[in-house]
Amino acid sequence: VFYPFTFTGICEGELCRLRDDHSQFTDAGVAVLAVSCDSKNSQKVWAEQQGYTFPVLSDFWPHGEVAQAYGVFNEALGCANRATFVIGTDGTIVDAFETENLGVAREADRYTEALAKL
Repeated sequence: VFYPFTFTGICEGELCRLRDDHSQFTDAGVAVLAVSCDSKNSQKVWAEQQGYTFPVLSDFWPHGEVAQAYGVFNEALGCANRATFVIGTDGTIVDAFETENLGVAREADRYTEALAKL
């Protein structure tokens, strides 16, 4: 799950929803990984404050390299777009979805639809 920035309202809301609904992912055998281009230090503080139960990973340096590899790096803003990839145990991308606008959260139902494809 790529998200633009730590300590921002929409990103916090999305990741808190993933935290609160984490059992739907673990029950499906899915590991949730959250990734942004923020520094690992700011992410660590934020993740601890929010009580996230999944890894929050830094794509800070080389800046945005992982987001670029997935085609979701926003060059103009220097951050990852709001994008989700569901990857099967064989490494293939089973589903992917992205919001058109960074100011719009992902639809919660979209995760359920993606898990059904596994």
